[in-house]
Amino acid sequence: MKKRKIISLLLTALMVGSALCGCAKQEDKPAQSNTPAQENKPAAEYTLAPTRKVIIDTDTGADDASALILAAKSGNLDILGVTVLVGNVGLEQSAANALMALEIAGSDAPVYKGSAENYAGKKIEAFSVFGSDGMGDAGLISPKRKAEEKDAIDFIIETAAAYPGELEIIAIGPATNIAKAIERDPETMKNVKMIWSMGTAGLGVGNASPVAEFNVYADPAAYKVMLDSGLNVTVVGLDMCDGEAQWTNAQFAELEKSGDIGRFVTASFSKLREFYASNGSADSVMNCDTLAMMCAVYNGFTNKTIQCHGSCIADPGETIAQVIFYQNGFTYDAVKNDFDYNVTLINDVNKSDYFDLYLKTIK
Repeated sequence: MKKRKIISLLLTALMVGSALCGCAKQEDKPAQSNTPAQENKPAAEYTLAPTRKVIIDTDTGADDASALILAAKSGNLDILGVTVLVGNVGLEQSAANALMALEIAGSDAPVYKGSAENYAGKKIEAFSVFGSDGMGDAGLISPKRKAEEKDAIDFIIETAAAYPGELEIIAIGPATNIAKAIERDPETMKNVKMIWSMGTAGLGVGNASPVAEFNVYADPAAYKVMLDSGLNVTVVGLDMCDGEAQWTNAQFAELEKSGDIGRFVTASFSKLREFYASNGSADSVMNCDTLAMMCAVYNGFTNKTIQCHGSCIADPGETIAQVIFYQNGFTYDAVKNDFDYNVTLINDVNKSDYFDLYLKTIK
């Protein structure tokens, strides 16, 4: 996604080319498990993927909250728990926002608090263009429930042990909680079937820097641990939520009229929309976390994927948090091709159907 913060969509294609390693030549492959490759089709023809057991890992800002609502309203995700961390907002606010979004969606999924610092143990400051509370500063957050006492990392490990080969983690924030779980119990984490990650610039440009996306930039060392673990990771980058995938002012007006959930989501995006407008953007904004959730929820929304090895730059410098994708089956002149191609990079979705399918789901 995650995400979002300083939009640099006007950077040139030349800059993009310097950041990537050959993925564009990859033959199209079907998406993993529940996202088969197929032609674009109207939202009414989409089908829900089979029900799966999931943990949603989030630094709950407005885009995360709308993604949580989509997950809860879809009816085909068994949300075993929501794990939160610092990112868009601080840890306590992230928990409160997640609880409120679940409440609005009618879900009683438990929420667990995780990392208040990065993978290296350094305290990090939250940063959000969604307002100080991450939800538009619209007075939306007053959840009836509280977060669980159990630590989020412990919950992730215990759940992976309880559901070997079944558990999927949908990560729409920094990868800190996941990296800590891998570090604490790497063998048990091998039980995780899939990690869905809203992160990286994909094959496009970044928003935290010309080459880096916010979720990765918030903790590049953690993202590197996740990619290097060998676990199956499906990546949805920033390039999937631009263009026709952006939500327009007219669509927000339609969303607001749709009911309580629509009004909640619209209000939560108010500060982000102001931010875009102040930077000379058109009447539209990105909502990347919810698009990543859409990929996990609906068969047919994803059209194409590329099987890759993902390498995250964690060393300080201009390229920190850049993720380089090495394509499976592509020969590189100066690079050994002995990679673990554990990353499925989504590189085409039905952007024009995104908003309508979201609206249909929450109704």
